Formats: sequence, C-alpha cells, structure tokens
Amino acid sequence: MKGVEECVLPPRDAPRFEAARVLDACRARRMKGAAIFAAASAAVIASAWISGLLDFQRLSEGIPDFFSLLCEMLPPDFSKIGSWMGPVADTLAMSVAGTALAIAFSLPLGFLAARNTSPHPAVYAASRLVLNLLRSVPELIMGIIFVAAVGFGALPGVLALGFHSVGMVGKFFAESIEHVDPKPVEAVKASGAGRTACIFVAVLPQVLGQMADVAVYRWEYNFRASTVLGAVGAGGIGFELIGSLRILEYREVSAIILVILAMVTAVDAFGSKLRKIFK
Repeated sequence: MKGVEECVLPPRDAPRFEAARVLDACRARRMKGAAIFAAASAAVIASAWISGLLDFQRLSEGIPDFFSLLCEMLPPDFSKIGSWMGPVADTLAMSVAGTALAIAFSLPLGFLAARNTSPHPAVYAASRLVLNLLRSVPELIMGIIFVAAVGFGALPGVLALGFHSVGMVGKFFAESIEHVDPKPVEAVKASGAGRTACIFVAVLPQVLGQMADVAVYRWEYNFRASTVLGAVGAGGIGFELIGSLRILEYREVSAIILVILAMVTAVDAFGSKLRKIFK
C-alpha cells in the first residue's frame, strides 16, 4: 500500500501535470500542422514546376503576344449580333433542359445512394459507383461521344450536361439525405408507415430546400459549361465563338465573349433571386 501511495500525485502537482499534458498536445498538433503544410507546399511547387508555371522566361515572352492579340480584339464587332440571338437561346435551353434531366435522374439515385434510405448495401454500392462514373467523365468528353451518337446540335449538349450533372447533383442529394435529423424518421416509422411514406413525409421535407439550392447552382454552372460544348459541335453560342476563332475574326470573338458575359451575369443574378425564394 505504501508503494501505491507514493505513486499518487499530490493534489498541488495535478494542475502542473495537466498543463504539461495540454502543452504536449498543442506541440504535437503544431508539428502535425507544420508537416502537412510542408507537404502541401512541396506538392504545389512541384506541380507548378512540372506544368511550366515557374518558367518565367516563357511567360515573359508571351506577354507581348497576349497584348498584341488583345489589341486585335478591339473594338468588338457587334455587326452580327442579330444572328447570335438564336444560339444564345439554344445555350439557355441546353442549360435548363440539361439541369432538368439531371434532377430527374439524381432524385432516385440520391435516395438509393444514401445509407439511411438505400434498401440494400448492394444497391447503395451500385448507386455510388454509377454516380462516381458519371462524375469522372468531363462534360466535354461526353459531348464528343453524344455528337458522334446523335449528330450536331443542341441535343448532344443537353445529354452531356444532363448525365455529367447527375454525378455531381446525385452526390450532393445523397449527402444531404444522409445528414437528416433521424427523429422525424423514427416517429413516422413508429406510426407504422412504410419506407416510401418515411421518405416523402420525414426525409424529403428536410432536404427539399438544399436540393433546390443545389439545382439552381448547377443550372448556373451548366449555362457556363454549355458555351464550352460548342467547341465540339454541340450548338449554342459556343459554336459561334469557335467559328469566329477559326477564321481569325478576333473582333467578333470579343463581341461574343461580351454577350456571353452579359448572359452569365443575368443568369447568376436570376439564380441568386431563386435561392432567396427557396430559403
């Protein structure tokens, strides 16, 4: 007993040892943070070196060419603006239709890819695999595939935007569903309701606002992405932009860029108003 009593710290020494323990923990966290920062910095520097971002000679040689090209783009030539309104409308229609297609597929996939609403672990794993697959293929590659499948025009753009967006929107839907408050779900289950009733009564009302927010954000993104899809023949104002670039009509290019900028600004402003409505 005497040996045991000697090992017990006096009460007056307890605060000192507690402070030492806290200081050791803080020191360990600082060392861990410093190691992570050093590793991240090394990765950034190596990536910049490999990609040529640190090739200052090459960058300095390109600056005069950049300003020369910029001078060739001024002033913008809006003489064909009337013929661009159709492609602008196509771009807007592509973004809306693509987002609607994404939501239609993302809703069921989101519930199947959430642990708390998926009917079986195998269904959960398969749904997550589908979302990962769709998310891993860029919309530009999908645009090339669908142009080869269905031809030129807005349709391949809609399909590319829609199916690529399913991967992103479905993942966000699934994450939102997994973080719902379980108490309403348990209450509905206790009343004898089935799985479908639980989803519509207890789960969906909790995530509907977040889903609407994600859908609006994705529509804004799809409008910007639809201009890029014109480069592969998917129609829209991007197709007109690439056409002007190919014939070196840089003044028309700058005018089309300004039209795209105006449309993107209008879409972003409208999207902000929609998000305020859903909150």
